[in-house]
Parts: sequence; structure tokens; C-alpha cells
Amino acid sequence: MKPKKSAEKTAPVITGSDGVKLAMKVSKVSIAVNLALSVFKLLAGVLAHSGAMISDAVHSASDVFSTIIVMIGVTISGKESDKEHPYGHERLECVASLLLAVILAATGFGIGKTGFDKLAGGNLDTLPVPGVLALTAAIVSIAVKEWMYWYTRAAAKKINSGALMADAWHHRSDSLSSIGALIGILSARMGFPAGDPIASLVICLFILKAAYDIFRDALDKMVDHACPDSMVEEIEALVLAQQGVEKIDDLKTRLFGAKVYVDVEIAVDGTKTLNEAHKIAEQVHDVIEAEIPGVKHCMVHENPVDVN
Repeated sequence: MKPKKSAEKTAPVITGSDGVKLAMKVSKVSIAVNLALSVFKLLAGVLAHSGAMISDAVHSASDVFSTIIVMIGVTISGKESDKEHPYGHERLECVASLLLAVILAATGFGIGKTGFDKLAGGNLDTLPVPGVLALTAAIVSIAVKEWMYWYTRAAAKKINSGALMADAWHHRSDSLSSIGALIGILSARMGFPAGDPIASLVICLFILKAAYDIFRDALDKMVDHACPDSMVEEIEALVLAQQGVEKIDDLKTRLFGAKVYVDVEIAVDGTKTLNEAHKIAEQVHDVIEAEIPGVKHCMVHENPVDVN
């Protein structure tokens, strides 16, 4: 009896040209929204005298460049295998994620430096009090960027794209930074002038945390990191459920960009013919590639075992 499928596997992963098209559609929406939002927040920051909102506008503007990188990475990684790249181009999506993380970190450091310089310069009482427009911009930004996070995240899960998921978290970091800006602006308007530059420092920390998470995930996929234990256990259960498989001698998994490679050694009855043993291995191969999302290739080797 085969193990029950998890709820996450009910929706098949969209691959190939359809996956690239979905990623391009989401990315174009992301660019349009971020351009409009960054201009709105910049104007609000300048007109309402809010350094935190200007910092937040820079963060939104950086989203535009990061999304362009994602588009390039997804397009190249979606290319079919060729003579020079027989294993495909999936790792180029990881390169896009690494570049995105670097840009995000640079943006965070820049915003943090601006806030620190204002605090270190003293004369906080002379800092202008942010206007109501800055508050409005922060609230709008929180709502829009949170929606963009869920919208992009859903698409990333549909096509199993690490770069697009990284872009989704970029939206989430922007939403969190807008919350920081909102708190800072409110504090400044309530008589605590240091609140606005402190908000810039908080925004910096949110951005750096997001950059670190994106960088670590991309690096794991670049160095053949093993799949999560939950996926390994799911593979083991599937293999052992196949008729003719006595036990698993060895199982290795590795992440290759957004795809998964599986190498498994199974033990079968040593008295079976080569054709019979091959049929069992083929069944294991087919069920793993069909049932486990993201598996691009499964290699199965059969070893003889004396079952008497």
C-alpha cells in the first residue's frame, strides 16, 4: 500500500515554458507596482520630511532591479539541456538569487548608514517632524507589499522557483520595513525626533536578515545540499512500498538549483532475472519522479539479496 500524498503535492509543479511565462507575468506586475510605489513613497518622504520614508522608497526601488535579475535568472535556467550543459541550466537561477541577496544587503547597509549618521550627528531636536502624508504612504506600502508577497509566493510555489521565492521575501522585507517606518514616523510626530532615524536602522536590520536568508538558500542549492529530511523520508516510504523491493541499501539526494536529483540503491531477490530486477528498478524510478515534486532525475541501482 502506497503512502498517502501530502496536501502540498495535490497541485502539480508548472515547468518548462509555462513556468517561465508565469514567472514573467508575476515579475512584470512586480516591476509596475514597485515603480509606482517607490515614486509615491519618495514624494511622500520628501514632502513630509521623513528620512525613514525616503529609505523605504529606496528599498522599493531596489525591488525593481532585483526583479529584473530574477527574470533573467528564471529565463536562462528554464532553457532545455544541450550538448554543453547536459544537466540543464537550473543553477543559473541560484546565481540570480545570490546577486539579489548582494543588492539587498547593499541597500540595507546604505539605509542603515543614513539613519546612523543622523543619530550620530546630534541636534535631533532640529530634525523636521514627518507629516501625515508619510504616515499614509507607510500604511499604503504595508498593504501593497504584503499583497505582493503572497502573490509572488504563490507563483514561486507553482513553478518551484527559488529566485522568485527570494523576490517574494524581498516584498515581505519591504512590508516589514514599512512597518518600521510607520512606527518611526509616529514616534517622531509624538515628540520623539530620534524615532525616524531609528526606524531607518530597524529597516536596515530587516533587509539584511532577508538578504542573509536568500543568500544561504541559494548557496545550499549551489553546493549539492541534501534535500530536507521530510522529503528523504517520503522518498524512502515510496521506495519501500514498491513490490519487489526488500530494503534500501543507500539513498542520496541533492539540490540542483530548483530541481532535485535522487540516487538510490535497492536490494531485490538475487534469484530474479535481470529483466525482473530491472522492472522493479524502473518502477521505483518512475514513482519517485512522478510523486515527488521537483525531482528532475532519479538513478536506481539494484543489489542482489538472499531472501531465503
